Amino acid sequence: MIAVGLDIGGTKIEAQVFDERWAVVDRRRVETPDTYPALVDAVVGQIAWAQDIAGGRVPVGIGAAGLVHPTTGRVLAANVAASGKTFPNDIEARAKQPVTYLNDCNALALSEAVFGAGQGHRTVVAVILGTGIGGGITINGQLQRGSTGMGGEFGHISAPADVVGAYDLPIFECGCGRRGCVETYLSGTGLKRLAAHLTGQDLTAEDIAQRRGADMAQVWEVWCAMAGEFIHTLTLVADPDVIVLGGGLSKISGIAEDMTRAAQSVQLGGFGTPPIVVASGGDTSGARGAAFAAWSAAQGERP
Repeated sequence: MIAVGLDIGGTKIEAQVFDERWAVVDRRRVETPDTYPALVDAVVGQIAWAQDIAGGRVPVGIGAAGLVHPTTGRVLAANVAASGKTFPNDIEARAKQPVTYLNDCNALALSEAVFGAGQGHRTVVAVILGTGIGGGITINGQLQRGSTGMGGEFGHISAPADVVGAYDLPIFECGCGRRGCVETYLSGTGLKRLAAHLTGQDLTAEDIAQRRGADMAQVWEVWCAMAGEFIHTLTLVADPDVIVLGGGLSKISGIAEDMTRAAQSVQLGGFGTPPIVVASGGDTSGARGAAFAAWSAAQGERP
């Protein structure tokens, strides 16, 4: 065995053990506890299980929602009980070994750039369309990191004023404490908000997607308009060779094609848009990216 990857989300903690071909040898999923001591216990337990399967101590990578402050080491997270805690340090102390800890969106971006739909491309932007919006940027298979650690928090770009104004949309409060973040419209939760505002109906994102050719056509039109401007912004900033979609909304049939058309319709001067594709790694991608980051660090390389 070559490495272990953990994917920590609001509902589950999944551990995966990888062999030399980066195939999953075994995996185990447990529920995410809602208290911090129990959360640390669960993560340490998953590491111990995975190391036992691996037959010894191998590099461990953890992908988890949220950010780690570069100075204090404390976590800012909305959906796990670790905010304000030195979560990575506490895991290392309890597990009695180093771990490589990164944002789950960065983990997916790295996995897709090295092994998945971004393979062979120089600049890969991953966009996770889930309960929230996040992502990551890789260049030549390496994550781009800066001084603040906030790169890839795409969901907190301000929503485009022209789309908000054209459809007379309300300005929603965001979980980050700001107002009008694009996440509040473009995430799965945002899609539901749009449906409620435009139609008065309380529907799931899946229901809206299934009915986008019928009574939810306007909702999908507004969502695509927002998505097109969002992709345009990412293109102006990073000019990626490919944009890889992950998260729950990426499973909607035809979403990459709809987003491509929307982005092309607002592109400046008739220039092209980068290809938009769906992540190929599925449930494996985030854990595999975290495991690869840990393995690379153990080799003295920067993931």
